[in-house]
Amino acid sequence: MIADNTSIDARDWSLLGLLSVLWGGSFFFNGVVLRELPPLTLVFLRVALATVMLLPLLWLYRIRFPKGVSGWKPFFAIGLLNNVLPFSLIVFGQTYIPSGLASILNATTPLFTVMVMAVPGEEKLKSHRIAGVVAGLIGVAILHGNGLGFESGQGFGILLCLAAALSYGLSALVARRWLANSPPLGTATFQMLASAVMMTVVAGLIERPWQLPMPSAVTWLAVIGLAALSTALAYIVFFQILRRSGATNVMLVTLLIPVTAILLGYLVLGEKISAQEIAGALVIGSALLLIDGRVLKFFQG
Repeated sequence: MIADNTSIDARDWSLLGLLSVLWGGSFFFNGVVLRELPPLTLVFLRVALATVMLLPLLWLYRIRFPKGVSGWKPFFAIGLLNNVLPFSLIVFGQTYIPSGLASILNATTPLFTVMVMAVPGEEKLKSHRIAGVVAGLIGVAILHGNGLGFESGQGFGILLCLAAALSYGLSALVARRWLANSPPLGTATFQMLASAVMMTVVAGLIERPWQLPMPSAVTWLAVIGLAALSTALAYIVFFQILRRSGATNVMLVTLLIPVTAILLGYLVLGEKISAQEIAGALVIGSALLLIDGRVLKFFQG
């Protein structure tokens, strides 16, 4: 079914802002944890702890577990495409490239999502959306200027992060088709539980976490922040927006993440904001309005 309503209301814009903060923090948390733990163990802890945090909410809201293989199939599919693959690809990528560059490459997700949703006819391929996504990518590039971090030997890390962005786009298609009627809390929890099962096997076979030395308190705090804020809470918000505003719109969050990261640095850490960063933020803001479409309709009368 093609979604004709591609605009976003005020509630979902505010949720997108919240989600950009939650997911923007994941790159910072990843950078801290990777100093002491290998990538697959990081992903395993992220999804396992998030699952533990989400499960009590199912009982509280009386949401039932899926039944049988057919009931769990879509959650394992979305868990693979939305968690296991992109989380693993990004953290492996961050062992080759800086966190800032990884977040910039993550901003290509809306472009992949537009294409993925258009090929099967799930959402219309509208010119203003493509133009908006491209403008948003230009804004992200302006935002970071010469700090893109492209250096020799980083090509593999860049490819890994781009593959993660494609995986996110595919996950949006799967979620839209198979989980449109699932409550956001249930979808977030069941896909996380499926991801935890898969990562238990993968991390256990490859990295054997039980043989690793105990990480420091700082690392554990980063892991908890990653699981609670950037995963458990973030996915409840994510599936709420997906259900209301569609796959392409929810993926706009990746364009907002670099902007919120700079604003948080200014508000929390007292970092300065340059004219170049303001220009990049304005271009991204214009791109988001272009993708939303309502401004164009206003000028067209």
